[in-house]
Parts: sequence; structure tokens; C-alpha cells
Amino acid sequence: MTLLKPPPVGLAMRTLLRADATVLLRNRQALLLSIVLPVAMLFITGAGSGRRQVLDPGYLIGLAITYGLMASGLFGYPMAVARDRESGVFQRMRVTPVPMWTVSVSRIVVQLVLSLIMSLVVLGLGGVRHHLTFGLSNWLLVLVISLLGAAVFLAIGQAIVGLTTTSGQVNAFSRVLFALLLVVGLVGSSGLLGTTFKTIAGWTPVGGLSNLFSAATGSVAWGSDQVIGLVASVGYAVVFGFIGVQWFRWTVR
Repeated sequence: MTLLKPPPVGLAMRTLLRADATVLLRNRQALLLSIVLPVAMLFITGAGSGRRQVLDPGYLIGLAITYGLMASGLFGYPMAVARDRESGVFQRMRVTPVPMWTVSVSRIVVQLVLSLIMSLVVLGLGGVRHHLTFGLSNWLLVLVISLLGAAVFLAIGQAIVGLTTTSGQVNAFSRVLFALLLVVGLVGSSGLLGTTFKTIAGWTPVGGLSNLFSAATGSVAWGSDQVIGLVASVGYAVVFGFIGVQWFRWTVR
């Protein structure tokens, strides 16, 4: 019996990256959620020109970027993984000499690149929309926080697909969670429901990341809200990432 020799990891990764990028570019729904949605959110939430705004422009830009990261992490990534698992893609790949970890890494890398592109687009349009000028440090900080935010929502998405068995369940959980985080981000962080609820919102993925983006754009000074956002974001990424890896199943049983 002749055993297949595993291909070089570099070759396997390049092949998987090209394949995953091609699939993503052909997925109009994923691109709509990841890029069009945050741009729309940017202009909707910033529609108060000429009137007193409840939230500062930097926070609104960060909120739009956060929703783009959330849409990609809660819908695009877990749904693609769940559908491939249901159709037996992973089961067939397990009998190939390609290491399975490269499959996950490739998909995550593609999602991270998409997140960075979305962040640059939203930050640029946000600067034009709110008449802001950003320095190099602002751009770099936004990119770093975008990577952290993408890790948070990809970890949550991985946990969802790890704790469920069908794409229908993934879709249901993602919709409910997205709606809850949407309300918390828009209403809770505005302070309209009081200081206590605003403080709680700062510990959520949306509120914490939005506070970080607000400081990264230079709209507010770095302070306790940003420390809370950083601690909470790292915590979410680690905890949900562990859950997603620990309970993930390559096949539907």
C-alpha cells in the first residue's frame, strides 16, 4: 500500500488561500454584509448633520466598522463552515494528505484580510463624511483594533458553529445574537437608557470595540473605557476561541 506524501505546508496554504479567496469574492451576500452594511451604517448613524449628535464621529465610525466585523464573523464565516460540513467537504478533505489545520487557518486569514479592507474603506469614507483628517498613527491603530475585533467575532462564530450541528441552527443563533448586539451598540452606548446600561454596554463586544475605535481615531482620549474594551475584547476572543476549537466537529453526526 502506497501512502500519499503530504504536500509542503506552504504550497497547501497558497492553494487553499486562492480557493477560499475565490469563493469569498463570488459570495455576493458575504460581500454585501461585510462591506456595504458598514458603509450604510456609517451614513445612517451619522445622518444628524446640523443637529446635536448623541455620539461623537469617531465612535460612529468605529461602530460602523464593528458592525462590518460582526456581520462577517457571525454570518459569513460560520455559515460557510457549517454548509461545507453538511455537504461533506471536510470529511473528504480528512482523507487527503493536507493538514486539516491549514483549512481553518486559510479561511480565517481570508476573513482577516477582508476585515482590514473593510476597515480602510469605512475609515476613509468616515473621514470624508464627518470632515475628519486622520494621521498615520490613527490608520495603524484602527487596523490593529480591526484585527482584534475580527478575532473576537470570528471566535464567537467558531463557537456557534462548534456548538451547533446544522447551518439552520447557525443561522438562527447568529441572527438573534446580531440583533441583540445591534441594539446594545446603538441604544446602550448612547446613554439614552442611563449610565448603568451604558457601562454594561462597554463590556459587550460592540461597545468595547467601538470605544477602542473612538480613541484610535483621536475623537476621545484613551481612558478607562478603552481599557475595559481591550480587556473585554481579548477575553471574548480567548474564551469563545477555546470553546469553538474544543467543541468543533468536522463532520455532522
